[in-house]
Amino acid sequence: MIERQFIAQKTKEYYIKQYIENKLKGVGISQIKLKKIPLGEKIIIYTSRPSLIVGSRGANIRDLTRVLKQDFKLENPQIEINEVKNPFIDAMIVAERIASSLERFGSARFKSIGHKVMENVIKSGALGIEVIISGKIPGARAKSWRFYQGYLKKCGDIAMTGVQKAKTAALLKTGIIGIQVSIMPPDIVLPDYVHIKKELTQETSVKEPKEG
Repeated sequence: MIERQFIAQKTKEYYIKQYIENKLKGVGISQIKLKKIPLGEKIIIYTSRPSLIVGSRGANIRDLTRVLKQDFKLENPQIEINEVKNPFIDAMIVAERIASSLERFGSARFKSIGHKVMENVIKSGALGIEVIISGKIPGARAKSWRFYQGYLKKCGDIAMTGVQKAKTAALLKTGIIGIQVSIMPPDIVLPDYVHIKKELTQETSVKEPKEG
C-alpha cells in the first residue's frame, strides 16, 4: 500500500514538472522542485528569466496556479521563482539555449553556435564543458559532433555528482536534433587538488654569552 502511494506521488510530480516545462518552454528553466509544506504544496522554479515566467502582472503565475488546482488536484499550490545568477554555468539552461539557436538559425550554423556557447561558459568561470550534437547535421545522414574545451571529469564520484549534465532536443525541418551538455562548475573541489601553503619563517635572536 505504501509503495503504491509513493509511486503515485512520484508519477504525479513527474507530470507536473513536464507540464510546467512544456508550458514555459524557452524561458530558461534550470530545474523544478516540489515540496510539501503545512499550507499546501510549493513549486520552486529556477530560471534565468524570472520576468518571462511571471508574465504581465503575474498572468502566467495565475494560469499555472489554476491548472495545478483543477487538473492536478493540488489544494493550495504556491509558486516560487528563483533566479539563476550565472546561467552559463547551468547545463540545462545552456542546452536549451543551443536548442533555441538551432531552431532559430538552422543546422547550417551549428559549429558557430557550439563554439560561441563554449566561449561564454569558459568566460563565466567553468573549468570545462562538453557539447554533443547528434542528428542530421549538416547533411542527410545522422552523425554526432563533439565540442570540448577545458577540463572535465569523465569517471569517478566527481563525474557522477559534481559534473552538471543535461539533455534536450531541437525540432528542425530535417528532424530532431539531440543535444547533450556537460559542465564542470568552478566551485567543485577535486580530490587530487593540493594546496601548498607558504612556509612561515620566524626570526629568532641569539643571545651572546656574557664575559667574565
